[in-house]
Amino acid sequence: MELKAIRGIGPGRLEALRAAGIASLRDFLCALPVRYEDRTRVTPVREAQPGSVLVEGVVERPPRSSYYGGLNRVTATLRDKSGRLSLVWFNQPWIASALPVGEPVTLFGQLAEKNGRRSLQNARIVTEKRIEPVYRAVKGIPAKTYRQMVEAAMGAVDECCPETLPASLRLRHQLCELNYAIREAHFPGSMESLQLARRRMAFERMLMYQAALGLLRHQHQAGFALPIPPDGPDRFWRTLPFRPTGAQKRVLEEIALDLRQERAMSRLVQGDVGCGKTAIAFGAIALVCGAGYQCAMMAPTEILARQHHENAQRLLEPLGIRCGLLIGSMKAAEKRRAHEAAASGEWQAVFGTHALISEGVKYARLGLAITDEQHRFGVNQRSTLQDKGEDGGRAPHVLVMSATPIPRTLALILYGDLDLSVVDELPPGRTPVKTRLVPPEKRDDMYGFLRREVENGRQAYVVCPLVEDSEEVEDARSARATFDELSAGALRGLRVGLTWGSQPAADKAATLRDFAAGALDVLVSTTVIEVGVNVPNASVMVIENAGRYGLSQLHQLRGRVGRGSAESWCFLLTDGGSAGSKLQVMTRTNDGFVVAEKDLELRGPGDLMGTRQSGEAIGGMLLDGDVRLLEETSRCMKALRRDPALSAEREAIERQARELLKQQGARMALN
Repeated sequence: MELKAIRGIGPGRLEALRAAGIASLRDFLCALPVRYEDRTRVTPVREAQPGSVLVEGVVERPPRSSYYGGLNRVTATLRDKSGRLSLVWFNQPWIASALPVGEPVTLFGQLAEKNGRRSLQNARIVTEKRIEPVYRAVKGIPAKTYRQMVEAAMGAVDECCPETLPASLRLRHQLCELNYAIREAHFPGSMESLQLARRRMAFERMLMYQAALGLLRHQHQAGFALPIPPDGPDRFWRTLPFRPTGAQKRVLEEIALDLRQERAMSRLVQGDVGCGKTAIAFGAIALVCGAGYQCAMMAPTEILARQHHENAQRLLEPLGIRCGLLIGSMKAAEKRRAHEAAASGEWQAVFGTHALISEGVKYARLGLAITDEQHRFGVNQRSTLQDKGEDGGRAPHVLVMSATPIPRTLALILYGDLDLSVVDELPPGRTPVKTRLVPPEKRDDMYGFLRREVENGRQAYVVCPLVEDSEEVEDARSARATFDELSAGALRGLRVGLTWGSQPAADKAATLRDFAAGALDVLVSTTVIEVGVNVPNASVMVIENAGRYGLSQLHQLRGRVGRGSAESWCFLLTDGGSAGSKLQVMTRTNDGFVVAEKDLELRGPGDLMGTRQSGEAIGGMLLDGDVRLLEETSRCMKALRRDPALSAEREAIERQARELLKQQGARMALN
């Protein structure tokens, strides 16, 4: 059966699903909910604790509607046999007429408590008590419609999703059958059956990931043994205008050792925001170019690629290393010139985006391929860059960098095809960013503080989860609406700019240049500024709907401020509830590895084979489960490879892993 045969999926919705990476009915059935709301257990008002809660009672009197801090606010009171509870809705004026007065009503929402006063915030009226699936937003398909489409597809589970794991393996690891798991994962009958289903789905996908990494480990190629002098790293550090940290020196020595080997280097350099990974990469470039070879460094955005090129001109060209830039937005003549310079070897170090791996790009003597912000790339993409320099069976050395901090043991499992270096030291003099949670009633005070910072010569970011308002994504502020609101309201008179990911490249570059040059006081944006934007004068980061982000991404965004010597602040806008307790982690530490540990605890290992941390879902590759499950699958895969009696199981798993690598490898990455 095809996806278009499902009731409710017409040509428009079919295209929307394909844009989200869902190309088949199996993809659709395996695209699991990202979370669940337990709307089965009613809690007496007096016993309700902060977090998600289902309550029943009577609304005593008609709701009141008012405006506070530029927001519409509807308030009411719910009464049951145990007591009374305040109700509040922000920016949902329609609820005032939808809420029944004097009649029994069931509400599900987030209970917040402040100064001993409790309130149920942004609650929804519940007509059916069940465990409600919540899916990742797909642009163009409202959430309710998407759930109805999934319900209609349930009849095709047996046909489209035959069992994939050998029965003997399922028995050893106590895993339920696939068809049962898919049905219960979408529409669980109980929390217990949901746990069984999610464990089965997560186990399989983690196992496939382990199998795929095992296949990749055997792909290491012979490399170029480069004549790196013993004092090469030290000589490079002496050319820089700053002293390296001990961690930077150690990691560059590890890279130098790899470069001297006959085996092509495959090394991940992982370190927190601001730890100096780029300087390490430049050191590697200096060593390789000094040995007579060429380097290419690929970044996920044009902003970051331009920044690397500009820094290279400043730090590497004085060493006699000719640097060039190749990005997609270049005009045809500029691209031709760049292609010629790369192919002839005129450019010894080429910086760019995905344009570096586009068809027709050739290199003279590529000895080192670097990918920055590895979590934005897939295995196949970095392999394609490496393949550009393959020569007579020898491959260039590969260095990948990531500022997404994850625990070391987990990194060894997830990036199993790479050696790992951790930059666990920050340069001296960096001022820790102070982080605060801001409830709706404190929004005006926060903007007042932001104004004072601008008056003192500083700049600020305001980050929103969406570009424009969306009916599909409830309660999320958009960058465009926020820009209009702030320009005419709380920040009137300040120079406010707006940028987003899909903005025309020239316009985006111009806006970011203006902000970097101080021509703008405040930059309203989406998460496009998460990487590659370096404005030391910016001292305030405001993140709208902070609860919608993972902690590691919040840490990345926070890293855009605190890059100078001035005291810097990060304000996380929240409506309280369960997100508030999660976000408290950000107020207690600036250590990315501590943040990552908590993020891992809350979210599980995450979307390992093809789902981005923010954005559209891709082909059902969402994983959940804790580190123990990831370790169990790692042990399982090792046993399959070690025990001859399990060879049939291993062959079956690896056959599927090869297919996954073929289909998903271009997007395979840690997020």
